[in-house]
Amino acid sequence: MDTTNLNSPLGDRGMKLATKLIHAGATPDPSTGAIMTPIYQTSTYVQEAPGVHKGFEYARSQNPTRKALEEAFAIIENGKFGLAFSSGVAATDSVIKLLNPGDEVICASDMYGGSYRLFTKVWERYGIKFIYVDTTDAANVKAAVTANTKLVWLETPTNPLMNISDIEAIAAISKQAGALLCVDNTFASPYLQNPLDLGADIVMHSVTKYLGGHSDVIQGCLMMNDAELREKLYFIQKSCGAVPGPMDCFLVLRGIKTLGVRMKAHCENGKIIANWLRNHPKVAKVYWPGFEDHPGYAVAKKQMRDFGGMISFELKNDSLPPGRDGVDEAKRVLSSTHLFSLAESLGGVESLINHPASMTHASIPKEERIKNGLSDSLIRLSVGIEDADDLMEDLKKAIG
Repeated sequence: MDTTNLNSPLGDRGMKLATKLIHAGATPDPSTGAIMTPIYQTSTYVQEAPGVHKGFEYARSQNPTRKALEEAFAIIENGKFGLAFSSGVAATDSVIKLLNPGDEVICASDMYGGSYRLFTKVWERYGIKFIYVDTTDAANVKAAVTANTKLVWLETPTNPLMNISDIEAIAAISKQAGALLCVDNTFASPYLQNPLDLGADIVMHSVTKYLGGHSDVIQGCLMMNDAELREKLYFIQKSCGAVPGPMDCFLVLRGIKTLGVRMKAHCENGKIIANWLRNHPKVAKVYWPGFEDHPGYAVAKKQMRDFGGMISFELKNDSLPPGRDGVDEAKRVLSSTHLFSLAESLGGVESLINHPASMTHASIPKEERIKNGLSDSLIRLSVGIEDADDLMEDLKKAIG
């Protein structure tokens, strides 16, 4: 195989995705022939003379393991540039640092609680205004645009209600407004969706989730095509220092290699579990974009390759035992599973069960959660790659 294009940040756009995931950013080590990128566990690099070096000066600014990973990030999102950060929140924070006091950001009203906390508790104090709208209708985004709009922050599918927004339509609105569009692609992963191809300026991932895939690393990343934008974000990355260590980069390089086979299994299991839950007599509603009657199904089918393994659901109130409300019953279910581990995060090979109201979205005020449709009894699943029959049996026993 000719790997010339694979070794550049551009990658080979004609290559099949499964092949791209295996080879992105990877070249045999020139000194030993090692097929895996070595872990360059060093803080600094010897220079031949002041300013004369081999492309690496100080590990906060550059690291060979991180460089290989950043090239892989670019390739798998069909982008030209990738940047790695110490967490998804750090990557998000770096995008907001592109802005100035008085700038406005249009955001999805249903969004990850950590992003909401960063926006409201940190950045609003510095004069940046965040406007929350229902982005499932692109007209709402257009109506919220002002002369001060500099960024549109989008999640699709959203966390945790699995709402779908039309990336291409919102990209056109953002471009007309002279604003950047950043898409949090964490729930879909590059295996299912590539926002840069649909007009987004920046793609953000919590690498901790599907890209890492094994619940053993905290990391974030940004991908983009514009060289000037990359230089601005790289300046923020090296100046503010929220960079991952080489061991974390190595783990993610390894994780990306299996993203294709893992996501295929996540999607297959997700479809089985979503349909099983929908037919359960004690389940009132299931949030999963693969249902044909999901409000965003047509858009999801257009911009995604499959529908993923993230599912949320609510129990029926009329099925509750006397004296128990929906929140109590949800908490009982959350504490009764065995294969579905009660924990924050998502996207690992093992299945997780989560209570957004008290865990991932606790930083959002209750009245805001309720207004946006996130009830205190909502249960979120990250469906892993175990045998689907075992997962259904685990949920069956927990729900009762």
